[in-house]
Amino acid sequence: MDSVLELRGVSKHYPGFSLADVSFNLPRGYIGGMIGPNGAGKTTIVCLLLGLVRPDAGEVRVCGLDPWRDEVAVKRRVGFVHEVPQLWAHLTVDGVAGIVSRFYPTWDQPLYDTLMREFEVPRRRRVASLSRGMRAKAALALAMAHHAELLVLDEPTAGLDPIFRQRLLDRLAAYVSGGEASVLLSTHITSDLERLADYITFIRDGRIVFSTTRDEIAETWAVVKGAPDLLKDERRAWFAGWEAGAHAFTGLTRDAEGIRRRLGGAPLVVERASLEDIMFLMGRSC
Repeated sequence: MDSVLELRGVSKHYPGFSLADVSFNLPRGYIGGMIGPNGAGKTTIVCLLLGLVRPDAGEVRVCGLDPWRDEVAVKRRVGFVHEVPQLWAHLTVDGVAGIVSRFYPTWDQPLYDTLMREFEVPRRRRVASLSRGMRAKAALALAMAHHAELLVLDEPTAGLDPIFRQRLLDRLAAYVSGGEASVLLSTHITSDLERLADYITFIRDGRIVFSTTRDEIAETWAVVKGAPDLLKDERRAWFAGWEAGAHAFTGLTRDAEGIRRRLGGAPLVVERASLEDIMFLMGRSC
């Protein structure tokens, strides 16, 4: 399967933080989600994909190219939207588009016009006068209007109203439907990923916890709840993460049936784990 992005054994070291042996890929025509707590390494991965920093070890490929050595070719194929879009504040939105379009041989003016209408962006207003949400809409349109093979979106729905957020998710699903483009979505809004993403990569402390399909996560990860006295010290190692309160404990596991057997038929509640459950419980016990 053709991968639009691939990291193989990638490491990057900074004072006080290291990205270590990171490997994952995203096939062409799919949406990937990247989750993890603040400081986990998500921004470093984005910088590596965009060729803004060079890995200390391992290989990074975007559309089969090295983002560092083939900078221009890669950036022509990638559309990027930051959580806080940095656009020329003194220009109008169309003024920004007039500059950006010159860098992309694949710029599609009719598509840009369509996106402006669909996103209801006031094209003749200066960027400085736009709300945060409106700037995000403008940045999204600019990123999509040159038929990017890979859209890299860093918290793109932050500041957007719920109605437009749903419309954007639908638009992203349509964007990859032709099988030629992919989307990498880094976000803390895990409900968006559970609705949209085909693949999920969870990174914590600079390391990949898992990178797999959304369906596999739903099938393998579970939340187990029971009386607090069941969570004795030696049993905590059975769980990938846990939280204990005065009246119950909640544990995260990939082997719910095994937990049932080990606890000898004790009363338990077993539920499918959400992405939010996974992030929260792993963070609580680590």
